[in-house]
Amino acid sequence: MIVVLNKNVTEAQIKHILDKAEGLGLRANVSRGVEKTVIGLIGPEDVLRVTPLEVFPGVEQVIPVLAPYRLVSREYQKEDSVIKISKDVKIGGKKIHVMAGPCSIEGLKGLRAIAKKAKSAGATILRGGAFKPRTSPYDFQGMGEEGLKILQDVGQETGMATITEVMDPRQVELIAKYVDIMQIGARNMQNFNLLKEVGMTKIPIMLKRGISATIKEWLMSAEYILSNGNFDVMLCERGIRTFETATRNTLDINAIGVVKKLSHLPIIIDPSHGSGEWGLVGHGAKAGVAAGCDGLMIEVHDHPEEAFSDGQQSLVPKRFAALMKDLEKIARAVSRSM
Repeated sequence: MIVVLNKNVTEAQIKHILDKAEGLGLRANVSRGVEKTVIGLIGPEDVLRVTPLEVFPGVEQVIPVLAPYRLVSREYQKEDSVIKISKDVKIGGKKIHVMAGPCSIEGLKGLRAIAKKAKSAGATILRGGAFKPRTSPYDFQGMGEEGLKILQDVGQETGMATITEVMDPRQVELIAKYVDIMQIGARNMQNFNLLKEVGMTKIPIMLKRGISATIKEWLMSAEYILSNGNFDVMLCERGIRTFETATRNTLDINAIGVVKKLSHLPIIIDPSHGSGEWGLVGHGAKAGVAAGCDGLMIEVHDHPEEAFSDGQQSLVPKRFAALMKDLEKIARAVSRSM
């Protein structure tokens, strides 16, 4: 249920509604938009139906939310969410931010070299995996906390925000100490215990779409995070599994428009995982920017042939820099910037 407040509502009236909702066992979330302030109420349908919310002072309108993802929906918030990552990085505004770096953190020297080149080309967020979910238990699993420290040090040295993947509820507290954004990978999109845990943090979250997930399932997973109090959530389309075998995954460009219609959350495109082949990354990135994405995640490595993971889909810095110049032209054409 969404309670739309009138423009002259007082803080005392808002508090009265929140106190009443708490007394009824309802969970309330206040969203202050440019034009309106709304309160989203979550709880048993029978309680919501019989509570006369329209009579409360300061209430302009009460709207039932039809979508199962309530806090994520456009019904709850008309304006696009803008997520502040750092002083200079805000996801969801006019600027399209790029997350770049290696799939896995392999050492200080290598990450520092890649980060400097990525930033020089226009990237604002440094990516790197410290804990790696791998198909084979015998493959490289990441450097763990040592990798997190390296990521933090290089991010501070270069002035870049940082992002890494969290795989387990037990890792959340540790990873939150080191990075600016926590990523929920495709394999964990419906790890509901993990979603609840990151929902109780104040760290921005990037939620990747599951390998075979529908957009509804993806948005419902995001709802788990928001319903636990963390509204700083961005979605990431990274390709889904289809019958097509020519590419690693099928990058769903349509997802950008669908998400923009259904939700206020920003959406990131990962053309590296979306194709699995470095020669195709540029095509997916360009299509994503043209279609209206709010950011890109691109794997970059100085020596892809020596990468511990995903070298086949990583761009060398020179190609990444050339792609960024092309993306700037497309961004300007759709009234955005890189």
